[in-house]
Amino acid sequence: MSKETIGIILLAVAGFLIGGVYSLWKTAKFMATVLGIGALLAIGGAVAWFMG
Repeated sequence: MSKETIGIILLAVAGFLIGGVYSLWKTAKFMATVLGIGALLAIGGAVAWFMG
């Protein structure tokens, strides 16, 4: 797998997690927060992957 492919996959995972945050926010704020933290980690990992 190329360097760009892994970064794009990480960004896609972050997008799915952000969608989960949006859908869970009104009913389960704790799980939405957990998903939000995971999304931030995925975005940070993608940025670090592209920079490295």
